[in-house]
Amino acid sequence: MSCWSEYIAYLKDNPEGYWFKRKLYGYGWTPATWQGWTVMGVYLLFVFTLTLVVAPQLPESELLEVVLLPVFGATAVLLAITWKTGESLKWQWGKLKD
Repeated sequence: MSCWSEYIAYLKDNPEGYWFKRKLYGYGWTPATWQGWTVMGVYLLFVFTLTLVVAPQLPESELLEVVLLPVFGATAVLLAITWKTGESLKWQWGKLKD
């Protein structure tokens, strides 16, 4: 079984309906449902818009208030959503053997 097919099978095995499942290798979460992917997409769109569209038009003195603080805030919201709708975190190195 290839690595990708193993990962997809792991994400589809989601009877609890978690939006974010534990990463198969390492520590953290990965989106597992369309809701999780939507949250990640909105977050990335927000961050890229601020950093690639808004930031170049601003003087350096305004970058903290207009770009960095909102990005930190959005990251905190993303972490809160993943904590609330995701599996509990733990280090994982592959799927547990039956």
